[in-house]
Amino acid sequence: MKTRSQRISIDAGFTCPNRDGTLGTGGCTFCSNEAFTPPYCTPEKPIRQQIEEGIVFHQRRAKQVTEYLAYFQSYSNTYKPLEELKQIYQQALDHPKIKGLVIGTRPDCVDEPLLHYLNEVQETHSVKLEYGVESVYDETLRRINRGHDFATSQRAIRMTAEHGIPCGAHLIFGLPGETKEMMLNAADIISELPLTSVKFHQLQIFKGTKMAEAYLQHPDAFHLFGLEEYIEFITEFIKRLRPDIVIERYASTVPPRYLLVTPWPRLRYDEVRKRMGIRN
Repeated sequence: MKTRSQRISIDAGFTCPNRDGTLGTGGCTFCSNEAFTPPYCTPEKPIRQQIEEGIVFHQRRAKQVTEYLAYFQSYSNTYKPLEELKQIYQQALDHPKIKGLVIGTRPDCVDEPLLHYLNEVQETHSVKLEYGVESVYDETLRRINRGHDFATSQRAIRMTAEHGIPCGAHLIFGLPGETKEMMLNAADIISELPLTSVKFHQLQIFKGTKMAEAYLQHPDAFHLFGLEEYIEFITEFIKRLRPDIVIERYASTVPPRYLLVTPWPRLRYDEVRKRMGIRN
C-alpha cells in the first residue's frame, strides 16, 4: 500500500563556510534562512523535540501522513566532522516515525567518507542530499558571493550518484546578470548531471540581505519575474529539462513580511500544468 511521507524540517545549529570565515563572512547575498524556517524549528530545541512538534504541525494539514523524513534544512547540514554528523543524524534516525534523511547542504561540504557513511545508512533508511547549486554560471556565483564555482557542484553531484545516493539541486531564476536565454540554457546543462530531482526558486529580495541593499541602490539592475512571465518561462524550462528528473518545486513562497518587494498573488501549480498542456 502506498503511503505519503512528510518532511519535518530540523535546525541542528549548523553554520556555513561562507559565514564563519572559512570562505567568507555574511553568506550569500540573497540568503535569509529564517524566511524558510517553520516556527517549531529552532536549534535551541533538541532534535527529537523538533520532530515531535513538526509532526503535530503537519498533522493539522495532512492527517493521512504516517511516515516522516527528517529534513536537515537550515544552512549547510554536512558542515561538521563526520563523527559529529553521525551523532546528529542518529538522533533523527532513532525516532520511530522517521523513515529517512533529507540533507540540505553546499556542494563544497561533502567528501568520500561522508558519502560512504550515508550509503550505509540507506540499508535501513532512505537518504537524499540536496545541493544549493543556485546557478550554473561562475560569474553569477561570484556576484552573489557563493564561495564556490559550478564545477564544484558538478563534482559533488557526480560523486553522490557514484555512491548510490539520490541527490537534488536548487536553482534560483532571476539572479542579476543572467538573461532569460542563459537561464533556459541551464536546463540543458543540469540535464547532463545525474540528478534525481530539482527545486526551482524565482528570485525574491529578502529584507536585511546584501541583495536588498543592492536592490535599494540600483533597482534597475534587477529583473524580477512577473507571475505570468514566470509561468511562461518555467514551462519552457521544463520542456528542455531531462524528463526523468523529478520537479519538487516550481517556485517558492515565503511570508510577505520577509520580502522587500511585493510578492506575487499565489502561484497555483495547476496554472503551470495547464500551460504545459497548452504547449504540449
